[in-house]
Amino acid sequence: MIIDGNNLILGRVATIAAKRAMQGEPVVILNCEKMIVTGKKEFLLNKFQERQDRGHPYYGPYVPKMPDRLVRRTIRGMLPYKQTRGLEAFRRVKCYIGIPDQFKSHKIETLPEADYSKLRTLNFMRVGEYSKFYGKEFKQ
Repeated sequence: MIIDGNNLILGRVATIAAKRAMQGEPVVILNCEKMIVTGKKEFLLNKFQERQDRGHPYYGPYVPKMPDRLVRRTIRGMLPYKQTRGLEAFRRVKCYIGIPDQFKSHKIETLPEADYSKLRTLNFMRVGEYSKFYGKEFKQ
């Protein structure tokens, strides 16, 4: 399953991807930097900053800042990754910034149940904006 993450809600995509990965299906998510997290921008940035400040820089917990790694970490939270079946499912999940050349010829799906048009609010932030705010420039 190859998912285009453009204008899709991160949490909804993560639940679908986790379920498919647990069923044994490989999941590839493209355009991770264009996915959406709902909420007011100031609240989200403060919440992410608290996650960054928690712990110790050498001992963790380590919180990703790159968009593809942030999406993958979100999916990991929905899997039993400390068990063998959850770890194998997590290995089947791949996330990319933009669309790599190897996937341009494949059929790319979008998930209408995770589209941002279902939102009742205009308060949202893209995952790429979060990464740029914390100084992680990424190349497409």
